[in-house]
Amino acid sequence: MLVDSHCHLDFPELAGRFDEVLAAMSAHEVGHALCVCVALDGFDRVLELALRDERLSASVGVHPDQRETPEPDVATLVRLAAHPRVVAIGETGLDYYRTTGDTEWQRERFRVHIRAARQAGKPLIIHTRAASADTLRLMREEGAEAAGGVMHCFTEDWETARAALDLGFYLSFSGIVTFRNAAPLREVAARVPDDRLLVETDAPFLAPVPHRGKINEPAFVRFVAASLAELRQQSIDRVAQTTTENFFNLFKHARHIDDM
Repeated sequence: MLVDSHCHLDFPELAGRFDEVLAAMSAHEVGHALCVCVALDGFDRVLELALRDERLSASVGVHPDQRETPEPDVATLVRLAAHPRVVAIGETGLDYYRTTGDTEWQRERFRVHIRAARQAGKPLIIHTRAASADTLRLMREEGAEAAGGVMHCFTEDWETARAALDLGFYLSFSGIVTFRNAAPLREVAARVPDDRLLVETDAPFLAPVPHRGKINEPAFVRFVAASLAELRQQSIDRVAQTTTENFFNLFKHARHIDDM
């Protein structure tokens, strides 16, 4: 069994195909998927989808790219995270790639999420793009290691990977690892310890080869796992077993298929 540790089933590209997406998961032996929230005004929709199938769980958080959305505070995040199907805080972090001008609002929002995760006792889902130094600095300053979590859709260098691993975080790889121009990332992916490795789709984005350019979905996480298996000179069954165990070790509130 495989687990898609990060997807957005509430996005319009997938929400209208919900039953089809779940059927494809079954066909590709993907036994669980984490539906990740990007804005507070979309949380109810994310949770409603997760409640429709036992193979799904949810998170609560506000993406660093989301400006026109209710601003989170610690109390709100902790309250929403108390729902038993909410297994994580995020997606949160820093993204300077498209942001211009003052970015202090992003850093303050990230701090709020880290504090909420520590209080709620649930792990963080961290997004970082063109902001790795500040991301790691705030993680250290706010004690993110007490909550734990994952650096999702990891695309940074080994120095950043090592720093995140030293803080006790997992690294999750998406379809980007299958892209022809991703050789440096594949070198990083080959070095991550088995017990810190996760796989994801970030669906509907970043479809892996051989589906690159199409709408991504949780079933395609199998191609990410296959690419990692080749890189790490392991069988796909071993990668599947390892990443599934890692997912449920990290997201302890997620419901494992064996517990149903």
